[in-house]
Amino acid sequence: QVQLVESGGGLVQAGGSLRLSCAASGSRFIINAMGWYRQAPGKQRELVAIIITTGGSTNYADSVKGRFTISRDNAKNTVYLQMNSLKPEDTAVYYCNAQAPRVAYWGQGTQVTVSS
Repeated sequence: QVQLVESGGGLVQAGGSLRLSCAASGSRFIINAMGWYRQAPGKQRELVAIIITTGGSTNYADSVKGRFTISRDNAKNTVYLQMNSLKPEDTAVYYCNAQAPRVAYWGQGTQVTVSS
């Protein structure tokens, strides 16, 4: 069993920045990739960014390219999402995801609200 602990969500004005973090913990687990998804009211959950544990390859949603940066600390099984130049359309619940060989784990979600 893997537990994901998130932090960093909050309320910011448009143009501001936030840094989300998510740490995976447990016993005897391997994480192949970690990423962030988000879900806005009335919208389906979408992938924001993902990073592969081995090699560090990344992928981003087109809507956040150039503004968000995903990074990781493999020793701590922790992933970060640096969010700059935030827009009201970024308002959503952000969920951390960890991909293990046979199962995916999810964080509890953290609210990010960007005011106009």
